Amino acid sequence: MSMTEKSPYYKRLYVFDGDKPVEAIIRNYTSNDFAGLIRVQQESFPPPFPSELWWNEEQLNEHVSRFPEGALCVEIAGEIAGSITGLRVNYDPQQATDHSWATITDNGYIRNHQPDGDTLYIVDICIRPAHRKLGLGKWMMQSMYEVVVQLQLKRLLGGGRMPGYHKVAASMTITDYAEAIIAGRLKDPVITFLLRCGRTPVQVVPHYLDDEESGNYAMLMEWENPFIQV
Repeated sequence: MSMTEKSPYYKRLYVFDGDKPVEAIIRNYTSNDFAGLIRVQQESFPPPFPSELWWNEEQLNEHVSRFPEGALCVEIAGEIAGSITGLRVNYDPQQATDHSWATITDNGYIRNHQPDGDTLYIVDICIRPAHRKLGLGKWMMQSMYEVVVQLQLKRLLGGGRMPGYHKVAASMTITDYAEAIIAGRLKDPVITFLLRCGRTPVQVVPHYLDDEESGNYAMLMEWENPFIQV
């Protein structure tokens, strides 16, 4: 691992609660943050969401030991308010194939992290419900773009759920739904958010997650490093 890869990430900024500035810190998470990270998951995905799908300490330990540069959290008033996690993979857009979240992320354990991978793949982004009005999700995504630039990777990639699809599935194909979102005729809670973050669609992926709301579909979306011609 190069010295560049070991450089810690730390950013202090102000986000807004209405018109009120609120200080936020975005940084790499460590083992000292595990309890707070799990608490964010518990609050974000309460029962009947299965608790075994929350982050566990073994997964988090893999994140900080295998690819600490891709393990970021955000603090508000000294408390963990959210996190975003990634791993490095090699990706050839000319030979793109369908994949599942479980396969590409090793079920969230990232033991398949490739230190020489040219692409940062997003495993998870999660913001505590009480802090979602602060726009932290967009700032976390922006921070991962900065990691892509720092490590001189080609792109950021990840699958976005399509949780609005179940409302129109009886009358629209998933392709029509995706096209309607991109054209602005429909909004989707996740895909529209990712578009606002600067991500661009690559393809619809079937069987990405066991996700009834999305019909098990996801939209693979990327952000290309503007300093590298891919």
